[in-house]
Amino acid sequence: MVRLALLLQCASAVAAVLLVSIAIILATEIKSLLIGESALPEEVTAVHTALLSTPGVDRIIHLRTMHLGPEELLVAAKIAVSASDTGASIAATIDVAEARLRQALPTAKVVYLEPDIDRQPAPGLTA
Repeated sequence: MVRLALLLQCASAVAAVLLVSIAIILATEIKSLLIGESALPEEVTAVHTALLSTPGVDRIIHLRTMHLGPEELLVAAKIAVSASDTGASIAATIDVAEARLRQALPTAKVVYLEPDIDRQPAPGLTA
């Protein structure tokens, strides 16, 4: 009888350790999703390449990225356009830029592009 009680206690302890281990592993895996992890450097480079290869996009003023899920990335960028562009041409530029971005980075599910007139020269890539 004592042996059976000891065996049950050991089994309970093993189960508890297993559950705690699984909880720790899951917490470390999903922590980045809970705090809104930004895109990987190669993903940021793909965003830059896609946007800057779009005719009408002079440069990227600001860029922010955030994972919304394992396969879902939010991209928000302020892009510089020419002061002489019309509203229709800016809208067309944004449509093309979004299409190129989604083709280069299929996980970019939510894309916000804000056009602005370029008021200063590009110092280089911004992230």
